[in-house]
Amino acid sequence: MRVEIWSDIACPWCYVGKARFEKALAAFEHRDGVEVVHRSFELDPGRAKDDVQPVLTMLTAKYGMSEAQARAGEDNLGAQAAAEGLAYRTRGRDHGSTFDLHRLLHLAKEEGRQEALLDAFYRANFAEERSVYNDDERLVELAVGAGLDADAVRKVLADPTAYADEVRADEREAAQLGATGVPFFVLDRTYGVSGAQPAEIFAQALTQAWGEHSPLKLIDDGGAEACGPDGCAVPRN
Repeated sequence: MRVEIWSDIACPWCYVGKARFEKALAAFEHRDGVEVVHRSFELDPGRAKDDVQPVLTMLTAKYGMSEAQARAGEDNLGAQAAAEGLAYRTRGRDHGSTFDLHRLLHLAKEEGRQEALLDAFYRANFAEERSVYNDDERLVELAVGAGLDADAVRKVLADPTAYADEVRADEREAAQLGATGVPFFVLDRTYGVSGAQPAEIFAQALTQAWGEHSPLKLIDDGGAEACGPDGCAVPRN
């Protein structure tokens, strides 16, 4: 069975949702028969590479909230991440274009290192001090740490067309499947799970999708937190 996961590195609920899905997958009876493929979804596809701003500034602009509310939302997200065993810096993070990161994830997929690079990008974006945005050498460093060749990475970064078609194809396919936000999980093209659902929902979906083949059905599409073109759901006190 194949599980395809549309996500964006800038999406905190994708970071949390990946951990929840992996918890369910680890306990799944047929986990050795599940192939996981990560697909691209940019939350801000029109953002220029050099357009980088603090997360708190972005949140106040997108949601029209006060800085105090934005800080409270980040604190709450940090608690959600911590509950899944994830590190999360609630202050000092940046927000920017993820196009280059997605292009590198397609390179990593060809090399069998996609999962390792995605985890490295998530850790760097949400838990580490140095920004991943508009810093090619930072991306090279992370990619090499995930097992990729530095020259191959630099070659992709130097050519904005490299893997661009693959990123756009993933995004078009997400739209065709009805994904309006991420994370979005598609199990064997049978079931869709939208948002950072609890591990129990992912476990249910894995069980139901195993051996079933029918048109895509959405499981609990309305309740879980996700990120969409207008921004990410931010928990408030």
